[in-house]
Parts: sequence; structure tokens; C-alpha cells
Amino acid sequence: MELNNTSQYAIRILGYIASNGEDGLLSAKELSEVLNIPYKFLTKIMTDLTKADFILSIRGREGGYKLARPSNEISIMEILNQFNELTNYAECILGIGKCDSKKRCALHEQWVKPKTMMLKMFKETTLDKLKGPDYKI
Repeated sequence: MELNNTSQYAIRILGYIASNGEDGLLSAKELSEVLNIPYKFLTKIMTDLTKADFILSIRGREGGYKLARPSNEISIMEILNQFNELTNYAECILGIGKCDSKKRCALHEQWVKPKTMMLKMFKETTLDKLKGPDYKI
């Protein structure tokens, strides 16, 4: 399973702000350069993150972005839900429609446990757990 670009970028943006934004505001230009995200795409995501109350946008010469809530209160699942990342999670891993216990694909039984573990990881992982010098964002 791979997350779409928007979700990947949103998690990386929020993770970077959580790790580096404690001393002040971060600019879109800095985020774009450090995270290697195209500026126009980043600003669109930032608008979505602001509307969803993940970040605060401060306008003006000394403006920038910061988290709207403490990093330990924002889960990866919440971010993924904002970008409708998991809407097709009931779809078959082989791409043959809805896959459940009544209509199973050949990999259904093998996929149930890893899928459950991933959902648990998304629910339990908050932005504060993405911090650290050894982590790449």
C-alpha cells in the first residue's frame, strides 16, 4: 500500500512543523525547499491543512505557519481521513472491487492482519512520534 502524494506531503509537512516549528513560524518557501515539495502544490496543501485546523496561517512580513494543536493530539489517521485516503480501504488489494468476508479475493485472509495493523499504526501514531534526528521527513 502506498499513500497518495497529497497525504504523503501533508504528513511530511506537519511532521516537519512539529519538529522544527517550536521556536516560531515556518514559511511556505522554507517548507517547499526543505521538504522538496513543489511550491504551488505545497501552498494548496497548506490551505487544506489550515481549513482543517491542523495549522494556523499567520499573514504578513513575519508570518508563516505553526501547528494549531499540540503535536501529540494530531494522529496520522486524522490527517489521512482529511484527505480521504482511506475511503477505498474496503477495496480489494488485487483491484477487483469490494473485498470482505462474504466476497473474498485470493489474498483476503492474508491481507486482513497487515491491514488491521496498519490502521492501528495510523490511529496510534501522532506527530510528536515523528520527531527525532534519526528520522527522515
